[in-house]
Amino acid sequence: MATQHGEVWVADSAASAVSRDFDEFYAATFTPLSLQLYAYLGDLGEAQDLVQEALCRAYARWSRISRYDEPVAWARRVAWNLATSNFRRKRTALNFLRRQREEHTAGPDPDRVALTRALAKIPAQQRRAVVLHYMAQLPVAEIAAQEGVAEGTVKSWLSRGRAALAAQLKKEN
Repeated sequence: MATQHGEVWVADSAASAVSRDFDEFYAATFTPLSLQLYAYLGDLGEAQDLVQEALCRAYARWSRISRYDEPVAWARRVAWNLATSNFRRKRTALNFLRRQREEHTAGPDPDRVALTRALAKIPAQQRRAVVLHYMAQLPVAEIAAQEGVAEGTVKSWLSRGRAALAAQLKKEN
């Protein structure tokens, strides 16, 4: 039992030493790298976030990185790569936004508003026939085929639709 506890203690002690080693690395690296990236980016908060991300990545690989001749160089490279990627992503977004054109279109004229309002108040079959014939410029035969009715039915819808539309437009004036 003592051996098992001794092995556990050794493992805990080794993990603690690795943790202390990384803590020292972090303390010695964070501020200088943050200041370097701040000079590059012009935003201290963003620089600190990127250095923090680089150091988190270093911590995840610390058992390997700690054996490098210059672990700081690895963290610096990762932080700079993150900064460059961030910079490119922002530049791409800004370029996209610059290419977007804001189109200003005039609102509908009062006649169109009145017509749309009047069309909404007539029966659906008549409205469909009027829109297809006068706005889509479809011939009566094509409307009849589309709707699955006789041409005479479409002519009736158009006649009744025009009358209903005229009545609605008179009410609005």
